[in-house]
Amino acid sequence: MTTPLSCIVVLNWNGADDTLACLESLVAVQSPSCRVLVVDNGSTDGSAEKIRVAFPEIELLLLPSNIGYAGGNNAGFRRVLELKAEFVIFLNNDTIVDAGFCTPLLETLQRNPLAGIAVPKIFYLDQPGTLWYAGGMVTLSTGLIRHVGLRQKDAPQFDHPGITGYATGCCIAMRSRDFDEAGGFDEGFRMYAEDVDLSLRIRSLGMSINYVPSSRIWHKVSASLQGSPLRKLAKKSFGALRLFRKHRAWSGMALYLLLLPLRLAGSFWDALRERMSGTS
Repeated sequence: MTTPLSCIVVLNWNGADDTLACLESLVAVQSPSCRVLVVDNGSTDGSAEKIRVAFPEIELLLLPSNIGYAGGNNAGFRRVLELKAEFVIFLNNDTIVDAGFCTPLLETLQRNPLAGIAVPKIFYLDQPGTLWYAGGMVTLSTGLIRHVGLRQKDAPQFDHPGITGYATGCCIAMRSRDFDEAGGFDEGFRMYAEDVDLSLRIRSLGMSINYVPSSRIWHKVSASLQGSPLRKLAKKSFGALRLFRKHRAWSGMALYLLLLPLRLAGSFWDALRERMSGTS
């Protein structure tokens, strides 16, 4: 078997339809030098069987139970190490990729030894010209964690590659040795903020987070967490507070808690706006 240059890890949990669509978009990307690994996080909806039937050529790693985003991806990475892939790309299952999305990310890592993570430009799947991520800003001392370009129409100002604050876990490309050296994802984060934590640890090793806009994907936002805006905000807040505690950002924690009522109001407004756009 040819040793792959890169391996794309796609984590699935009870999301067969999203995963099948993602894998269909990855057909053009797969090659002997780029393998796809699906990690099933203890699904109970028959996802694994559907994926195996539709894509028998793709390796499927079955986990006995749902161990979260961090745990599932770490389990996938252990298989990546067995495959001896030089690069790993962690890709959300609720994404559709451009056929050429992989090459600019890997070229960035190959050209720049100080680039620890490469991340693409990410659009909303249901609004293909609207940005979801064009870089990330994080200042723990003030509690600031937000995407650059969020909900803005794509424009030339977002086409400039460069160093950014943090990578989103929606799509993260790394050298396998760097991910291993950083210790992988912190499994204490069950959902949200594990990507920011990984980014901060990579930066502490003297490497950068590189935004690569020539790589493009589309994201079905929050497909893995349906339900009330309060539930979503609660999970985000627990993740953020754990991040502040881990990195001893006490002022950021205080400011985050102080502004929590405004975040709640914003979450309800976003949910209302999404419902209105869905019925129009």
